[in-house]
Amino acid sequence: MTAWKAKRTIMKRYDITAEMYDERYFDEQHRKYQKALETVDIEGLEILDVGCGSGLFFSHAAEQTKMVVGMDVSHGLLLKAKDQAKRFENVFLVQSDADHLPFKEDFFGAAVAFTMLQNIPNPAKTITELRRTVKTGGKVVVTGLKKAFTLSEFMDILENSKLTLTTFIDEEALNCHVAILTV
Repeated sequence: MTAWKAKRTIMKRYDITAEMYDERYFDEQHRKYQKALETVDIEGLEILDVGCGSGLFFSHAAEQTKMVVGMDVSHGLLLKAKDQAKRFENVFLVQSDADHLPFKEDFFGAAVAFTMLQNIPNPAKTITELRRTVKTGGKVVVTGLKKAFTLSEFMDILENSKLTLTTFIDEEALNCHVAILTV
């Protein structure tokens, strides 16, 4: 299956399941956001939320940041995210492919990709694209679903990113490995 065909399959799946997304993933996602934000200072930054889903992260970030750009390939999930974004003046939404982000280099202070890499044909390429959009010294936060990536596989992806791993969280209570990387 080609990369684009695989992405279209994922996009369609999330378009179909968008209505139940929050009910299914709310608690788990919030645990990941809290863990990541314990070690990443996002105050005053421009944040790129790649694979923003229904916009659950916005309530954790918007009030602290200069701007949050939520990006997802799924139109159905972006419609849900639009409801979340309405609560904040500094949240904007873009439909795009994570491997071809429509943003200039070195723009964001941080990029986050929660529970997204397992849906991507080439996670290392995606992390490289996130890195491109983040300023030097900025942070890239990614998670790797434990059912999709062994610890060794996830660490290999991170090592190939050519970013500096500053924090790694692998708690039993989370279904993902959480990595904070510095550009």
